[in-house]
Amino acid sequence: MLLNGSIIIWGLLALAVVTLFKGVKQVPQGSKWVIQRLGKYHRSLPPGLQFIIPYMDNVSYKVTTKDIVLDIPSQEVITLDNVVIIANAVAYINILSPEKAVYGVEDYEIAIRTLVQTALRSIVGEMKLDDALSSRDKIKVALKAAISDDIADWGITLKTVEIQDINPSATMQSAMEEQAAAERERRATVTRADGEKSAAILEADGRLEASRRDAEAKIVIAEATKEAIEKVTSAVGENDLPVMYLLGERYVDAVRDMAKSENSKLLILPADIPAAVRGIMGGGK
Repeated sequence: MLLNGSIIIWGLLALAVVTLFKGVKQVPQGSKWVIQRLGKYHRSLPPGLQFIIPYMDNVSYKVTTKDIVLDIPSQEVITLDNVVIIANAVAYINILSPEKAVYGVEDYEIAIRTLVQTALRSIVGEMKLDDALSSRDKIKVALKAAISDDIADWGITLKTVEIQDINPSATMQSAMEEQAAAERERRATVTRADGEKSAAILEADGRLEASRRDAEAKIVIAEATKEAIEKVTSAVGENDLPVMYLLGERYVDAVRDMAKSENSKLLILPADIPAAVRGIMGGGK
C-alpha cells in the first residue's frame, strides 16, 4: 500500500509539473503566438509571460512580428513591344494580425510571392522595353499599389517592394549589342563621309581661291606691263637706240646664263647683235 501511495503521489506531482508547463508560456520579443481553445481560435499572445488553460488551450502558430524579407524569384516578362525581359524583386512585409495571416491564407509567403510576380508581369506588360528598363521607381510604386490592398485582408502590410534586376533576355541582349554595334558603325561611316565631304569642299574652295588670286595677279601684272610699255614708248618716242641697248644687255645676260648651264653643249651667238635685237623688236630693216 505504501508503494502504491508513493507512485500516486509522484504521478500527481508529475502531472502538476506538466500542467504548469502547459499553462505558463513565455513569448519572446518580436513574436506573437496564436492560441486555439478546443480547436478554435481564442487569442494571440503578445511578448512576455503569459498564462493559458492547460489541455484546453494550445499554441497553434508562432508568428514573427519583425519585418520579413521575401525574395521574389526571377521570371520572364513580355513587354508591350514583345520583348522578353528577366525581372525579379524583393518585398518587405510586416504581420500586424497574426490570426488573419495564419487563418486567412494557406501560406502567406507563397501567396505574396505569387501576387508580386503576377502584378509585375501585368505592369511591365503595359510598358515598352526602354520604359521598363529606365522606370524602376514607377514600377515599384505601381507594384506596391497593386498588392497592398490584397495582403491587407490577411493582416499583413507591405512596407516596400524593390526591383532588384530587370534585364533583357540573353537573346535580346545579343540582338541589342549587334544593333548598338551597327549603329556605332553607321555613325562612324557618316562621320567619315562628312569629314571627307568637308575636306573636299575646303580643298575645292582653296583651289578656287588660288585660281582667283592667280587670275587677279595676272591681270595686275598685265596692267603693270601695259603701263610700263606705254611709259617706255612715251619716253623713247622715235629713238629706239636706248631700247635696243637695254634689250641687248638683257640678251647678253641671257646668253651668259645659258653658257654657264651644265646641260649646255653648243652655244651659237648671232654675228650682228643689234640686228638680232631689232628682229626681236620687230624693227629690223
